[in-house]
Amino acid sequence: MNVDLFIPCFIDQLYPDTAFNMIKVLEKAGCKVHYNTNQTCCGQPAFNAGFCDDSRAVATKFLHDFKSADYIIAPSASCSGFIRNYYPKLFENGTHTNKAKEISKRIYEFSEFLTDILKQEKFGAILNAKATYHDSCAALRECKIKEGPRKLLSYVQGLDLIEMNDNETCCGFGGTFSVKFEDISIAMVEQKVNNAIATGAEYIISTDQSCLMQIDGYIKKNNINMKTLHLADVLSMGW
Repeated sequence: MNVDLFIPCFIDQLYPDTAFNMIKVLEKAGCKVHYNTNQTCCGQPAFNAGFCDDSRAVATKFLHDFKSADYIIAPSASCSGFIRNYYPKLFENGTHTNKAKEISKRIYEFSEFLTDILKQEKFGAILNAKATYHDSCAALRECKIKEGPRKLLSYVQGLDLIEMNDNETCCGFGGTFSVKFEDISIAMVEQKVNNAIATGAEYIISTDQSCLMQIDGYIKKNNINMKTLHLADVLSMGW
């Protein structure tokens, strides 16, 4: 199966290893992976800030960059959910309306592509540790992802996955929300990390690196003995 990668801005700039680990897992699943080096952003930051024309300009480039892709896979429910749910609205009644509707059906978050399209859950991953899972808002609400990542993690040898309290509560990132409402954002991530600590977990795992970036920043600033891992990083371990 041919798949095209969409690598979000923050992963490209800050967490490239997660992108390479996703490729590793997809290739083990039998996929032929393609990466268009001309790709940029999906347009979500501008859209969320209220700059719809700027977002549309970036999104138009996305439509062009991925026009021939059979499946578009991203290690981010946030970006995937935006393209899937808001591109048709962003391009409504315009020259790119049909293209937007069509491409919204070909974008998948990494874990849902593995579980829902490839129907593969076992990759031989090994992680001898205790961990807890963070449900990102985008995964839950935009992509309806809940059990898939947990199913994938259940097959990771040595991993003891412990659910934290309020695992569906936001981590406080929300893109520019964390900048505009810093005090609220910090209080939210503090609650999230405290719930994770209560489980005795050594790692917090999620499908969304943006959430993990927020959580990891709080952890490091407060010298907490805990680490964050993207699902793709976990599934690529041990083989």
